Amino acid sequence: MLGEVKLGGPCKAPVELSLQGTVKAPADPKVFKSDGWITINHVSQLTVSGGGTFDGQGKLSWNLDQCKKKFNCSFPANVRFSSVDNSTVSHIRSLNSKTFHITVLGCNNFIFQNIYVIAPGTSFNTDGIHMAQSYNVSVLDSTIMTGDDCISVGDGTRNVTVKRVNCGPGHGISIGSLGRTQNEQPIVGFTVKNCTFTGTLNGVRIKTWPTPKTGVVTDIHYEDLILNDVSNPIIIDQEYCPLNLCDRSTPSRIKISNVWIKNVTGTSATQVAVKISCSKASPCENVEIGDINLTYSGPGGHATSECANVQPKFTGKQNPPVCAARAVSS
Repeated sequence: MLGEVKLGGPCKAPVELSLQGTVKAPADPKVFKSDGWITINHVSQLTVSGGGTFDGQGKLSWNLDQCKKKFNCSFPANVRFSSVDNSTVSHIRSLNSKTFHITVLGCNNFIFQNIYVIAPGTSFNTDGIHMAQSYNVSVLDSTIMTGDDCISVGDGTRNVTVKRVNCGPGHGISIGSLGRTQNEQPIVGFTVKNCTFTGTLNGVRIKTWPTPKTGVVTDIHYEDLILNDVSNPIIIDQEYCPLNLCDRSTPSRIKISNVWIKNVTGTSATQVAVKISCSKASPCENVEIGDINLTYSGPGGHATSECANVQPKFTGKQNPPVCAARAVSS
């Protein structure tokens, strides 16, 4: 059993942390005083490896009312990186975190490779890797099985690359949510390529709250994706409102532009395989969709699509025909 750990720099030389075996956090979330179980900050040239496991023992936390009913979780992430630059984390497992497994905040030039994140599909708010205010982050050759987003990207993030990641169970790979707080910084440059989604709630998703707060999402690339039994394979949702904590009559002011979706294949668990629901106050611009082949075999007929407040450019094959119907407000 290991309590809260804080490792802080700056350091005069490269730092290497080797984790072997399994370290376990206290199961009771009340013993934690901060938002990280293992916190590493203000370090450059850090290497974390060793094949070991961070076990957050989060089961007790997932069912507490303040999370599920109030959207207010203050439990610790398994591992929190803050202001860490020019660093690599590889061959590490994160198990059953109380909330987010790995958070990356204010970091630059950071590579995550061969990371394994494991939690039940029913575990609440257990994003696999969440990043914000960070530049040049790569997530490669990893497997993420959890109860929320496999990877989530928050404001102020630029030049993120996700390749060869297996996601599922979970909520997919998401940009956002955005628009809930003031003064959010733009998200610029996000590439998801050669990834596989299995049994997830979403595939690739952009989500913004219906609020007057402004923001920008641009230069987004989704390419060469395989989706197996995914409920919402492709979704842009500018009316994101979990637990009905907003007024959907107020349109989102987050501007989404320059989005490329190419070569996406597989099966949808719901009839609406593609939903691009943009804001009427700030319609999506320069969205290009090409070579989509998503099938559905449930009741109601073939796979369909819905769009609102967007005029995409189409290339290659379109199955289902994209934007065949208008998206209906939730």
